[in-house]
Amino acid sequence: MTHRALELLQLDSPSVIIDLGCGSGLSGEILSSISPADGGPHVWVGMDISASMLDIALQRDVEGDLLLSDIGQGVPFRPGSFDAAISISAIQWLCNAESNDVNPQGRLSRFFNGLYASLRRGGRAVCQFYPKNDEQRSMITSAAIKAGFGAGILEDEPGTKNLKSYLVLTVGGGGVQGDITGVVRNMRNVEIQDTGRKPNFTGKKGERKGSKAWVVRKKQQMERRGKVVKASTKYTGKSQALSILNYEVRWRSRRRVVF
Repeated sequence: MTHRALELLQLDSPSVIIDLGCGSGLSGEILSSISPADGGPHVWVGMDISASMLDIALQRDVEGDLLLSDIGQGVPFRPGSFDAAISISAIQWLCNAESNDVNPQGRLSRFFNGLYASLRRGGRAVCQFYPKNDEQRSMITSAAIKAGFGAGILEDEPGTKNLKSYLVLTVGGGGVQGDITGVVRNMRNVEIQDTGRKPNFTGKKGERKGSKAWVVRKKQQMERRGKVVKASTKYTGKSQALSILNYEVRWRSRRRVVF
């Protein structure tokens, strides 16, 4: 599965990679052993929540650096620290709620936001995972898309007990944005989940939701129902866009993590 993830990353030169949920370092050993002819060897950092698994990795004297950390609390590295990321059979555990105070959506959000920030522009990530059901699969992909990734799922051996799902993620830049069709070259069964862009929903007569015409029509509807509404001005339909922009700036500033 690690070799498959590397195939999907399509790295042409030695790269700095983070292995999320690295366990005992088996995937890291593969990263270190890639020959120069195949674009390696790669430098890697492993993160895992299990101290016992990391201890095994230390005893095996793996070449990568190791960090004891819960990926559900984020990826605590400087922005743009890594060229790529892999994760093998780990991210589905972020969907589990072992107690009432655990929020799977929050853990997924912190993970993907932190991962997005830690990857350089044009970077890629491949996460092999075993979704429990379609709801869990959708929860994971939606969290990745909300974090800003271009995202898609590739399935190996679909319809069999050996099904393996790979979430392929791209960070804007390097000519790749949203649609991952060009990222996974010569690969079949690539399902595009989302382009990362929200559609411009339209109302009656082709009105774009949030536009001045749309807002005016909504106000007229409310007036007919006896509601008190503010009078329309030249700024009608603009305040919403401004508030969304301000929120986006604040959200992005909170996402930057310094190690």
